Amino acid sequence: MHFKIQIEQLIVHRDIEKISARNPVVTVGIFDGVHLGHQYIIEKLIAAARERDGESVVVTLWPHPREVLNHSTNGVRLITTLREKEKILSQFAIDHMVILAFTREFSQQSYCDFVSGILVEKLSINHLIMGFNHRFGKNREGNIENIRKCASQYNFTVDHLEPFIDGGRHISSSVIRQVLSEGDINRANKYLGYPFMLSGKVSGGSKVGRSIGFPTANIIPDDPRKLIPGVGVYAVEVIINDQVHKGMLNIGTRPTVNTNPDKTTIEVHIIDFDGDIYGQNIGLRFINRIRDEMKFGSVEELRLQLIKDKKITLELLYPGKD
Repeated sequence: MHFKIQIEQLIVHRDIEKISARNPVVTVGIFDGVHLGHQYIIEKLIAAARERDGESVVVTLWPHPREVLNHSTNGVRLITTLREKEKILSQFAIDHMVILAFTREFSQQSYCDFVSGILVEKLSINHLIMGFNHRFGKNREGNIENIRKCASQYNFTVDHLEPFIDGGRHISSSVIRQVLSEGDINRANKYLGYPFMLSGKVSGGSKVGRSIGFPTANIIPDDPRKLIPGVGVYAVEVIINDQVHKGMLNIGTRPTVNTNPDKTTIEVHIIDFDGDIYGQNIGLRFINRIRDEMKFGSVEELRLQLIKDKKITLELLYPGKD
């Protein structure tokens, strides 16, 4: 059975068999984060498909190759989960998203086998869009020169794009992972082109927070591979049942009240909200970083700081409003 899902215009294929696309214009990559550099490739893909009266096809790999090749999830921190990637890609005028299962066997394919077996035989490729540093196949031997030879053999064409530069810096998923780990949400959001997202299940929160007027919801991320921004306090938007609420979120060990300094938590105080959301899945959009996590001399000092944090959060989320 050909398993596919339609998200508005985008059709998501989890089975490579029997995909039907008109004059397919294809790009291939992991696209973790779907950042501005990826969006540049996608814009070129869509334009090329229109020029050829064809359909645009984004081919991505799952799980992340490093997870498979390293036999571990420890070294993999995702900017976007697969579901998040699908959601972001659905906002572009892309026709098809193909999810290829990445396995160790798959990783041993030569670039020629990938081109002939996937791009030509399964997708009937008309044109390929390659990012400036992208390579195919085992040992990354499928560089632009080798791919052009394959293209000539199998009668399709190739565009090799220049790198996408912003402010003199090449934007990559690795750069974004680094700035997120440092807690630099402003720069991460700029490179992503949208607010960094995190979703998870509410598992309760700090009773201390409730006792001082700032109840919190403890968030367990949906995917253990999801990258968590650096320790600190953040202004966030909280999505509950498709409704957007204001929130301030702490990532860290809560040193003022925590007796276990080795345990890191993600806790959000949802401003002007008192509904019961225990056990529900909620979404978070990181808008700005407020401050470092701090240890206070007393719970009262913590309460006074949280009042300041709330004021800053409201100003960041709704600038110019009282």
